[in-house]
Order: sequence, then C-alpha cells, then structure tokens
Amino acid sequence: MAAPPRTPDGRYLVVRGRLWRLADPHLAPAERERLVGDLMRARRAVRDAGDDEARAAARARVDAAKRGLGERGPVWWTDGAPDYNRRMARTTPYAEWFAALESEG
Repeated sequence: MAAPPRTPDGRYLVVRGRLWRLADPHLAPAERERLVGDLMRARRAVRDAGDDEARAAARARVDAAKRGLGERGPVWWTDGAPDYNRRMARTTPYAEWFAALESEG
C-alpha cells in the first residue's frame, strides 16, 4: 500500500481527498517521539475507556498530544498561510495539484 500523498509544501497529507495537517517538522526528535508515545497511549485509553468520564479524559489527552505535535491548534508555519486542515483538497488552493495526482492514478 502506497503512503498517502503529501502536499508540495509539506504541510498536509491527503486521505480520501481530505487534507490532514502533518506534525511540525521542526520538533526535536526526542520531543516528537515523546508526543507520539503520548498520543498512542491516549488513543488506547479512548479505546479501553469504561465510561464517558474516562473517555472524555482520554480524548483530552489525544487532543493535547496532537496540539503538541502541531497537528491541531495554531499552525507551525510562519508565512501567514491559512490552515486547510480537514478540508477537501479540491476546495482549497491545492486543488490543481490534487487534480493532477488523481489524473495520474
């Protein structure tokens, strides 16, 4: 299975036509590794939660890890470009690039 395509600027990957913000590439490797570990533990906690309170707490931990990674919250780039996270690629400035990808496949 091929890896999902990444936008030319390295800000997003595309899954089923939707843009998903990538982690901040400027994170130190140890910090990134720690945050990914936190995220995986939090996702398991969501899966294993026995009640709504535990599930809500685990989801808050998922959100905190994703914000730390730069996948949510303020954008990690500094050129003032808007965030298109979770938008359909065809409705963003990436539309032409994405259409070219689709026509290749």
